[in-house]
Amino acid sequence: MQIYGINPVLEALKARRVTRLRVSARADRRMDEILALASRQGVAAERVDPAALDRAAKGGVHQGVVAEVEDARDHSIAALLEHPARPALLVVLDGIEDPHNVGAIFRTCDAAGVTGVIRQDRHSAALDGVVGKASAGALAHVRIATVVNIARAIEELKDANVWTIGLAGDAADRHTDVDWTLPSAIVLGAEGTGLRRLVRERCDRLVRIPMQGQVGSLNVSVAAGVVLYEVVRQRNGR
Repeated sequence: MQIYGINPVLEALKARRVTRLRVSARADRRMDEILALASRQGVAAERVDPAALDRAAKGGVHQGVVAEVEDARDHSIAALLEHPARPALLVVLDGIEDPHNVGAIFRTCDAAGVTGVIRQDRHSAALDGVVGKASAGALAHVRIATVVNIARAIEELKDANVWTIGLAGDAADRHTDVDWTLPSAIVLGAEGTGLRRLVRERCDRLVRIPMQGQVGSLNVSVAAGVVLYEVVRQRNGR
């Protein structure tokens, strides 16, 4: 897999996942940090012209560095739930295909300390350079389980005593009505279409984020942040 950008590459190096590094002549403190860390890990840095990086990043903002990285380890749902240091907190992505939204969700998941993210192998954004860049490097750290069927994954979570809470604009309950101190999974649907019918029906509960203005919904990555930080607030006792 290929990623690009200062933060994603630096975080991938910290996770020891980089196998090849290409850099331009950019010289600053953060590039020096990348080169020093790569050297300590025995990863050679190939100097190339910016046009080569433009082609490798396919027009993405590479900031002078592109890296080949090992694919992130794919976990089972059971592995995500093994020996949690605190009540499990999962985020389930139901058909979210926009890589910028997925990257932003990963970034918030890392900040909020989620146990892991569950995604489907089809109808999902590829975990490539765009997601890595949008996640500001969080893609290198968040644990991921890729499944064939989201509805069945929700059943597996329920069997493991994890409450599954779907986000839906027409739900009767608010996201603040939930006791998030219990083992929980937040289920997020795609922009525009929301949760698919079978996924929605499998959730233990549906909640909404109250809207005060004229727009009927939030961007899915923003909605994820709102709910995740309600979880953080409750679990911190504030």
